[in-house]
Amino acid sequence: MSDLQDSAGKCVGVEVGKTSMTAVCVDAGGAISGTQSAEVSFAEASSSQLIYFLSSLKASFGEFRRVGVAVPGLVDRTAHKVAFSSHIPEHSGKDLANEILMATGLQASIENDANAAAYAEYRLGAGRGSTNMFYATLGNGVGGSFIFNGEIWRGNAGFAGEFGFVPIDEEGTRLEEVASSPNIIRRTRSRIHQDSTSSLIDLDEKALTIADIVAAANAEDDFAKLMLERTGRYVGTGIASVINLLNIERIVVGGDIMQAKNLVLDAVIERARELSFAPSFGSTTIIEGELGANAAAAGAALLACQA
Repeated sequence: MSDLQDSAGKCVGVEVGKTSMTAVCVDAGGAISGTQSAEVSFAEASSSQLIYFLSSLKASFGEFRRVGVAVPGLVDRTAHKVAFSSHIPEHSGKDLANEILMATGLQASIENDANAAAYAEYRLGAGRGSTNMFYATLGNGVGGSFIFNGEIWRGNAGFAGEFGFVPIDEEGTRLEEVASSPNIIRRTRSRIHQDSTSSLIDLDEKALTIADIVAAANAEDDFAKLMLERTGRYVGTGIASVINLLNIERIVVGGDIMQAKNLVLDAVIERARELSFAPSFGSTTIIEGELGANAAAAGAALLACQA
């Protein structure tokens, strides 16, 4: 890859999530050559855990001088700060790049996690070969990102792609309020006692996770399948707006919920077909992401080495 500028010949990126951190090393040929992960403790500041994690990566990846950090929230690229983060409030207003530089000597670039994941899918994954792409990620939050002519489109103030804020009904319900992992769990808990045949009824309701729901759906649990199919229809409603407005070439859907095989994706496609202008829908491809949990960290790595 000709745009790798790190003299160590590799790119390193880290995705910082609410409960875990994932690191990816991308080699000079554009392949993911290593991964590392760590759990996040709520008893310690997120930034100090990130710095410790970064310091430990050289033992796994060898020497590197630049790092990309993907975070949930709005990133002010002019001020080099996280402008706002609802998922990790501690990051709001922080100059993470400078903290990392002072503590580790690493040159760091900060990127929104959806933008980073989109760029990785565009360069290394399901978006390869496309010119214009929309990426949607479904996890602890719902995010989105546009790639136009090979570049992330950030909008006027740098905050484009907030897919989770798209309203999906006449009440003004936002997509994230029904399609993020916590809200899928909330919806499932509210209805689980109406279906005594579901395997989920045997689990501790308070400890229910999205992985439990996905596993039950993949095991043909009708109730779990229903909850995820409805999620797909909500997402498809939002994606139809993207198709109708932009006639985008390719749409890639990623995130934790996509572990439910084709269950969610099929519902997304069917709902988008119902609500889209037929010629635009016919010229759009909607597919699942290929990079899974490594997408955001890989994208942050690629973007860091272009900085």
